[in-house]
Amino acid sequence: MRLLHDYANGKAVDATRKISNLALIGFMGTGKSSVGRMVADHLHFTYLDTDDVLVSRAGKSITEIFTQEGEAAFRKKESALVLELAARTRTVISTGGGLPVNPENLASLKTHALVVCLWASPEKIWERVRGQNHRPLLNAPDALTKLRALLAAREPFYRQADVLVNTEMRSIREVANQVMHQFRLAQQ
Repeated sequence: MRLLHDYANGKAVDATRKISNLALIGFMGTGKSSVGRMVADHLHFTYLDTDDVLVSRAGKSITEIFTQEGEAAFRKKESALVLELAARTRTVISTGGGLPVNPENLASLKTHALVVCLWASPEKIWERVRGQNHRPLLNAPDALTKLRALLAAREPFYRQADVLVNTEMRSIREVANQVMHQFRLAQQ
């Protein structure tokens, strides 16, 4: 069995896994959508954003789903979608920031995808997202404090990715190139 070493978190990836997709996980504002679209374009893969699919299916925004149905209902829909993704191939999947908090979601993604976590500091994330009003989890009086707490709570789940890529000091193109490099290594 050949192992792919992940220098970012000191783990080895089982290279005998059948990796036909690429899944990007990470906190909001780390570049999952931008990087995902670029990677999909370069690899000639389909791009799929789990939040976009859920919004389309519900016929309402994520904020409306959270407000009208609650976060638990949103997470249930999200988990059902993750199970469907196992049937896909040649797809770059950009996930919602809270998706990997459910261990079953992460385990399901790892059956068919190289899971790459895009990472940035709370301050850099805040700089990127503070003007966006479609982020329901940041609708709080002290949003930066809430962001720090959420990121700290999710970090153990993000660290379970196959590969961690810091996006803080890199352009979208540089991050996309690193992600594609890791994907190609995993397929050898």
